[in-house]
Amino acid sequence: MISMLTVLQTLFGAGEFPAPSPAPDTSAYGQHIQRSMRLMASSAPERKSTVRVLYYGQSITGQRWSEFTDADLKERFPNTHFIAKNLAIGGFSSERLVRTLHYDVLPFYPDLILFHVYGNHIEYENVIREIRSRTTAEIVIQTDHIAKPPEARAASVDEQETWDAKMNHWYLPQIADKYGCALQPQRAEWVQYLTDKGLEPADLLSDQIHLNAHGKWLMGEFMKRFLIVLPDDKGEQTVKTYLVGEDVRWEGNRLALEFEGNRVVAVARESSEGSTRVLVDGQPPSAFPECYTFTRPSRTPHIGWPCIQKMTWESPPVLEEWEITFTDFNEDMSDFAFEVVGSVTGPDGGGRGAEPFVSNSGRLVIEPRDWEFRHDFGVSKKPTEDGWKTTFRVEPMFVDAYDAPQVEDATVGVETTLVQGLSNGSHRLELVADGSRPAIEALRVYTPPIR
Repeated sequence: MISMLTVLQTLFGAGEFPAPSPAPDTSAYGQHIQRSMRLMASSAPERKSTVRVLYYGQSITGQRWSEFTDADLKERFPNTHFIAKNLAIGGFSSERLVRTLHYDVLPFYPDLILFHVYGNHIEYENVIREIRSRTTAEIVIQTDHIAKPPEARAASVDEQETWDAKMNHWYLPQIADKYGCALQPQRAEWVQYLTDKGLEPADLLSDQIHLNAHGKWLMGEFMKRFLIVLPDDKGEQTVKTYLVGEDVRWEGNRLALEFEGNRVVAVARESSEGSTRVLVDGQPPSAFPECYTFTRPSRTPHIGWPCIQKMTWESPPVLEEWEITFTDFNEDMSDFAFEVVGSVTGPDGGGRGAEPFVSNSGRLVIEPRDWEFRHDFGVSKKPTEDGWKTTFRVEPMFVDAYDAPQVEDATVGVETTLVQGLSNGSHRLELVADGSRPAIEALRVYTPPIR
């Protein structure tokens, strides 16, 4: 059988590209990602680990080099159950991604994030801080590839003449070190490749910045060799598994667990019957507003960006779908009228795009800076027509009742998020069986490394 990696290499003409030389310095390889890598390496045919991988950033991350990484990981770790997503948003710098991560990254709760974005270094740090304080994800920070002749590292950040140099030689290493992230030395390796092969930066690009087939393949190659297992490094101890019957036990119809963290997942590897009430700190998870999430809104009409960068609430949310209808756009799409309707809440008021909005119920709050119609118009030069609509949902990151699942593949099992998004601290979980107790193999607790 031909592997997916081989198919991709053929599709991209990878056999025509000269392979990179061995890296002169591999000391950064695998650092700060060993919990994820060891999950992959320890996965067995009869007991497969689930590893969630997220690619996040702008258009460079959105290019298909990520498919090389996916295929390589599946080939190297065939016993791992991978759940991979690429949620990159082209044209969204750090100033925007710090907003969208709330409906992209946090609900997905990845094990491993491969991250690259341009933009303000302060907001870049805020992105990393938010992820590291609200998930247990390990992050690979990619340094930039080369689009023009490279610069040398100066004696200080103030002496660097270009923004690229400041980011890659100073700010990104500082952020990676501060938040315990991996720093992939792609920029230095890209320079070395160009030098070794006698190439110019443009030889790997389709325009002034984006990758051609050769560049996509090379970015995939550099990431593949960075994602390695370090035998003597067990990684962050941010996820703890409690085996039911050993580490935690049923007492009659009740199972209780005191834990530190913000997420608990139940793991089942055999089918059973029964429904179990879930309580956190004595309340159903639905009582915690922070355990709800908005989904990514539908797209702007021309470029296809999410219509809204971020939504919040003042009053506790309910599970429903929201629809917003737009009219009366001004010339540059910076202001407009809109009306909002919730599938449960009903008609909930309206406003103007240039003004802060709080719906009548308080269940929807949008800041003027979070609308994307002006950005869409600025790039596309096309106006948004009256009557345009955007939709999104409020979804749960919890279950109030754990219904024993039917397990189709015992090697993978079924993971059910009991609660996610809590404050990262001390909590008490209780499962109360109303009848027969479900066959829960383990409870897995997630404790973000930063508080």
